[in-house]
Amino acid sequence: MNFSTWPPLLVVDVEGNGANPPDLVEVAVLPVVGGAPDVSTAGAWLIRPPRPVTPFAVQVHGLTNQVLASCPSWQEIAGQVRGKLGGAWIAAHNAHVDYRVLSAHLPGWQPAGVLDTLRLARVAWPGLASYRLDALIGHFKPDLSHVPDQRHRARYDAYATALLLVALAEHFPTWEQLAAAGVPAGLPGAPQSEEDPTLW
Repeated sequence: MNFSTWPPLLVVDVEGNGANPPDLVEVAVLPVVGGAPDVSTAGAWLIRPPRPVTPFAVQVHGLTNQVLASCPSWQEIAGQVRGKLGGAWIAAHNAHVDYRVLSAHLPGWQPAGVLDTLRLARVAWPGLASYRLDALIGHFKPDLSHVPDQRHRARYDAYATALLLVALAEHFPTWEQLAAAGVPAGLPGAPQSEEDPTLW
């Protein structure tokens, strides 16, 4: 894979407060440049949600209402997140979830495309017992010893997903093939079917 052919791409991860629909409590945005995560230009935000964090969500990511009490609200940092995302491609594990939540919080925002490392892993590594992020980390064993936070925190999961994406990319000769395999149907960047009607 020639990484120089990639368009601008950001790995994203979001954590919520456990409500339905969720309020954001953490967002991480990590560019992938030249086949590697670029932490120097990454962005990460902790957010005070308008509704309390549920006990189940605290068990998942460890972010309590007390920890978040002094953090900015979403309205205070939404412009920063939108600016960091721009109109670049995004990638995430089980990407439709992150895309849906970010889209709900950023009206009018539209990435150039959405890559899903879950879809890519099923194509590149068929027959695995599980395609959860934990299982895939165990399968390809990236070095995560220096990554901040821990599993189920946005910065950690974004970095792990970025390394996973780079490893999976080696199974696809071109960016076009990677995108064709990795974009969920109906999301930005999905190739149009030949049967799609053409507007004249």
